[in-house]
Amino acid sequence: MSLLQAVDLSKSYGGQDVLQGLTLSVPHQARIALVGPNGVGKSTLLRILAGVESSDEGSIQRPRGLQTGYLPQATVDRSPGIGSDEQTPWEIGLEAFRELRSREEKLAELESSMADPQLVDQAMTRYGALQESFERDGGYLYQARIRQVLSGLGFSIKDDFHRPMSQLSGGERTRLQFARLLLEDSDLLVLDEPTNHLDIDAIEWLERWLRDWPGAVIVVSHDRFLLDRVANTVWDLTPAGLETYRGNYSAYVQQRSERLENLSARFKSQQEHIRKERDYIQRNIAAQNTRQAQGRQKRLDRMLRDEEIKLQKKQRTAHIAFRQPSRSGDLVLRTRDLVVGFRKDDQALFNVPDITLRRGECVALIGPNGSGKTTLLKTLLEEVEPFTGEVQLGASLQLGYFEQAQGGLQPERTALEEVMSVSSDIKISKARSLLGGFLFSGGDVKKTMAVLSGGERGRVALLKLIVQGANFLLLDEPTNHLDIPSQEALQEAIRSFPGTILLVSHDRYLVQTLASQVWVISTDERSLRVFPYGYQSYLDAREQERVNGSDREQASTPTQWKSKKRSPKPPDIAAIETRIAAIETDMTQVSASLEHAGTDMKELVKLGEKYTSLEAALEAEMQLWEQAAREQEPT
Repeated sequence: MSLLQAVDLSKSYGGQDVLQGLTLSVPHQARIALVGPNGVGKSTLLRILAGVESSDEGSIQRPRGLQTGYLPQATVDRSPGIGSDEQTPWEIGLEAFRELRSREEKLAELESSMADPQLVDQAMTRYGALQESFERDGGYLYQARIRQVLSGLGFSIKDDFHRPMSQLSGGERTRLQFARLLLEDSDLLVLDEPTNHLDIDAIEWLERWLRDWPGAVIVVSHDRFLLDRVANTVWDLTPAGLETYRGNYSAYVQQRSERLENLSARFKSQQEHIRKERDYIQRNIAAQNTRQAQGRQKRLDRMLRDEEIKLQKKQRTAHIAFRQPSRSGDLVLRTRDLVVGFRKDDQALFNVPDITLRRGECVALIGPNGSGKTTLLKTLLEEVEPFTGEVQLGASLQLGYFEQAQGGLQPERTALEEVMSVSSDIKISKARSLLGGFLFSGGDVKKTMAVLSGGERGRVALLKLIVQGANFLLLDEPTNHLDIPSQEALQEAIRSFPGTILLVSHDRYLVQTLASQVWVISTDERSLRVFPYGYQSYLDAREQERVNGSDREQASTPTQWKSKKRSPKPPDIAAIETRIAAIETDMTQVSASLEHAGTDMKELVKLGEKYTSLEAALEAEMQLWEQAAREQEPT
């Protein structure tokens, strides 16, 4: 039996049909990727399946008690006020286990009652059943799960777990809402763009989590890597309806191409048949073969009514092509003894090995959120002064900068005005033509930046960059808010660009396809590492380091860095971390012993007390770890 079934779903807004006659089913443990062009109704379908919104027509069958977790796409729909300003991420995580913690408190009360000879027998009887259900439902592991999910989604144990909500950014609150959702053990997860605000490490963690999670998942994502690694089914939503494909995203792309080729061949064959039939009918309808012609006309009418093959109207995609730039010098960029940071605030972020970048390279810059990727770009652009060291730009460079936050766009300007602002040589007709290639037609060109969607603003910013004719492009998350067809168009434009590109992106598909070398910011080592042979060389090196259990090779550290900032981790921190790992291993073993203790009350009590003791020891070691880390902070 399916987890969820829907029949003939339809939905309209203001007389405009968004969804029509959709029939679908969600099997147990399904991993479904929902794909389709922007505006086709993917988010609407997710809201209906999640029970947040109702359909106008059709029905949905759900098993009684089905628990559905829903993560909406739009930031305004996500609860920015999740929790109070005083609450911390750790406390928000605990809320997901409110009922379990209530049982934990009851167990503690029963343990106290066992000390009273008059209450011990009654307490032990109640304790056994309660303890069994508590252990079965993960009562001895929920704190470890909270640490796992918060850490996986990019929250630092030292810096973030106990930070009040009032200090969290909008993106951090969105990630926290997602963490709470993952901790709630839903039967079905409905996720609309879950990788927004996640860096590559967090996305890779999410992939592992979703693959191992026992429930079912329906996900909308523009991350083609994630769809390849997680999905086993693809729903392709088009204005004509919903088609199902088996396999991951790459399998879907191949199957869709084969289906379209087959459909096109059948369409051509049918059209040739129709042409021949109509020709025969026209020649014979008033001649000797009138009866045969009338019979063919009836059969043709029946076929056109019941069996006519129709090709879907091809979806419009952005036409992205960078102008042929002037040639720069062979040397594009060189750094020497560079440390990236903010000199005014005496805040160094990371050190950079001496780098030489040459014309024609495509460099991908990756690293965790907040590690300083955008700051490095602005340092290279000479908008931020180096903390120490120097940056040298090559000759004949024309720089083009795509900002992640699109800060170069003015809210009151229209799309037409933004494009014309690049150069006085751009006339209205030319600007309209360019915007048309970027999917702005009719009155769209007169919409202001304030009312455009994130994807629309991104297309305007890209178009402005293209018009500039730069030969050194610095692109900060250029695929954010772009649908997959637009990502593919941008990918091909970058591939054919003859200049030099420095690309900041969480889009691993884009990075793997285009990057000739990869620069990785390591927050642990506070340094930038260079992998000169592309993304796969970085993945191979990371895997080899994991297998070998070795630390990453330390990048050379400038003298100025050594004198101003922290040195490598001292042995006491390493020892504390070893003890933490040992305690967590012991907790796992005790939990396993609890599973096999049966109804032996003395053994259950003994193991429960041991687990509580281990929890206290773990908390003490965590406090020591935080104290040792604070002592190493620069004074």
